[in-house]
Amino acid sequence: MTAVYTLTLAPSLDSATLTPQIYPEGKLRCTAPVFEPGGGGINVARAIVHLGGRATAIFPAGGATGEHLAALLADEKVTTRQVATHDWTRQNLHVHVESSGEQYRFVMPGAALSDDEFRQLEEQVLTIEKGSLLVISGSLPPGVPVEKMSQLIKAAQNNGIRCIIDSSGDALAAALEIGGIELVKPNQKELAALVNRDLTQPDDVRKAAEELVNSGKAKRVVVSLGPQGALGVDEQQCVQVVPPPVKSQSTVGAGDSMVGAMTLKLAENASLEDMVRYGVAAGSAATINHGTRLCAQEDTQKIYDYLCQK
Repeated sequence: MTAVYTLTLAPSLDSATLTPQIYPEGKLRCTAPVFEPGGGGINVARAIVHLGGRATAIFPAGGATGEHLAALLADEKVTTRQVATHDWTRQNLHVHVESSGEQYRFVMPGAALSDDEFRQLEEQVLTIEKGSLLVISGSLPPGVPVEKMSQLIKAAQNNGIRCIIDSSGDALAAALEIGGIELVKPNQKELAALVNRDLTQPDDVRKAAEELVNSGKAKRVVVSLGPQGALGVDEQQCVQVVPPPVKSQSTVGAGDSMVGAMTLKLAENASLEDMVRYGVAAGSAATINHGTRLCAQEDTQKIYDYLCQK
């Protein structure tokens, strides 16, 4: 199977807790926090491992929060390549309110990266063996311009590394301008921004995704459609996979679970339909959980088996 790596420039140590209700100024009594690794690429690597695959996570880590993050990944048996940073790894907070079912996500800015720290991360990427898959996912930390990320993607592709991008805004647009991206997973709003027009009609999403593929910007485009599942497009076909109804507890981690599952299938040279089907299954499986938990293999397999029978 093709080797898989992920790159996360703004990792986080995520904590999740429950509180009976939220109101201003008073003391909000919370349950003991549950700590988990966070950051797009890190979660993609974790999802792949949860699903029985292998992935190596490349990321910067600093301070006590960085050490805690690395220890949690070791506990989950995720292989890592770390670059030590001066700034501490950020810590995010997820609060679930029991009385209302509402969720609050407090997301801190990523730790700044110096030029030397970014260079070390780039060196880690460029040691990846030719033909491997590299998932670049998550936000850019303060001080890292989009141009730097574009240069890294170009260098990786020149080394024969196949890049998957899960980002948004200028970072996603810049990556697609390079061309030849193996897989991108925008939502409908992000896709509309990429093609610079509203996607209001049922067939608009398909046409916009095909436009990205036919222009050579991406080899595969999978558009996440929320409860309607996902629409996948490559040069040969277009497929839509709609998940079964499940009781959603939290959407946190659903997107990363979906990308992890699709990357795992891509590493196995699966068909577009099978890749999208497994991705939708993993994304749906993640929503069953409270807090920041990702997909579980058993839940994913059940939903995947159901989708295969449709």
